[in-house]
Amino acid sequence: MKAHLTNRLARIAGIAAVTLMLPLTVFAKTPIWGPEPLMQIIEEGLANNQAIKSLESEVAALNEQVPLAASLPDPRVGFALTNLPVDSFRFDEEPMTQKQISIAQKFPWFGKLDLRSRQATLAVKQKEMILYAKRLSIAEKIATAYYDLGFIAKSQKVNTRLTQMLNRILRTAESRYVTGKGLQQNIFQAQVELSRLSEETITLKKNRRIIEDRINGLLSREQFEAITPPSELPSPYFALSIPALKQIASNKNPGLKAKEIEIMMAQTDIDLARKDYWPDMDVKVTYGQRGKNRNGQNWDDFFSTSVVMNIPLWQKTRQDKKLAAVTASHRSTEQSYKNLAESLNHKIDATATEILNLQESYLLYTDSLIPQSQQWARAAIDSYEVGKIEFDTMINAQIQLIKFELQKQHYLFDIYQKRAALEEMIGQPLLEK
Repeated sequence: MKAHLTNRLARIAGIAAVTLMLPLTVFAKTPIWGPEPLMQIIEEGLANNQAIKSLESEVAALNEQVPLAASLPDPRVGFALTNLPVDSFRFDEEPMTQKQISIAQKFPWFGKLDLRSRQATLAVKQKEMILYAKRLSIAEKIATAYYDLGFIAKSQKVNTRLTQMLNRILRTAESRYVTGKGLQQNIFQAQVELSRLSEETITLKKNRRIIEDRINGLLSREQFEAITPPSELPSPYFALSIPALKQIASNKNPGLKAKEIEIMMAQTDIDLARKDYWPDMDVKVTYGQRGKNRNGQNWDDFFSTSVVMNIPLWQKTRQDKKLAAVTASHRSTEQSYKNLAESLNHKIDATATEILNLQESYLLYTDSLIPQSQQWARAAIDSYEVGKIEFDTMINAQIQLIKFELQKQHYLFDIYQKRAALEEMIGQPLLEK
């Protein structure tokens, strides 16, 4: 892994020129996958989010600064009177008296303007990556809340189904008790289970409203609007290749790309610091106009020019220290990139492994546990009706079946939440199965 990161850092400098020629990033409407209703609310959330709008304005502002960084300083114009005698203030008394106009222009040392332009362009692209990372983060948060809402909605349906089933069982238990074939404790047990379900109904309703409020907040809505939960999700069996995911992340993850650009910016700082050992030049051109002497003869005008440049006299405390500082900053940035890349690889590995394990659990419940529980539940009712098993066994079989079905749904929504998190890490939607 370390060798791979070292090689990648070596390639960063090579791709710098190509990066600078690329146009501004064009973002997809929805940076992660989701069913159509989720895509719609993600689009709404990305369009209305104030943090995203602020970052977009920052990108636009930085982009306007690119031409500025590549331009020369404004030229300077000067006006002067020279050698005017103070005893008479006459322009025809001294031959050196002049009315001067001058133009001065500062020229940075060769290559400095190109480096500053490159630095400004890199700053734009780094901010674009930060913007894209924010879009991914908001999209992932919306998707996670949406899938939470889906599980709550499924839980409410299961709760309603279980309540209806227990009401039927309660009526059966009451009928059997009246005819002397059942026990009164069976009635009490069914009533207790129904009371517990009533409490759970209240809790689920409260939790649903909390999640809907969270989604409305992520969508920046001014007023509460009910959110339609997902009804059916596709089969969660999408292909995952951990090495391929890590490769995609190394090329697409915006946080990692921002760090790569930061390394380029640090290298540009080093190049600029080395240029500071060479002087900038200040070129000045002056035209001095002289009048006539007292005899009416014209004095010739004067033309002057000069070049002024700075001398790196305090090199040890200025240029040397600046170069040392930016070099240390470059090393720090490279280390930060390595740390982020390694951390990202571990997160991808862990999340993808979780998805694969959840897929196996979902398959186990779908193909084995639920069909077996259905058979057990049906057999338990038949056996209870003929008095072969106790009431407890029969009701537990029914409740266990519904719990398995709810757990299956929990795995399903958990898979899609992990998928959204994984897509945020790699920086793009996963390919469809």
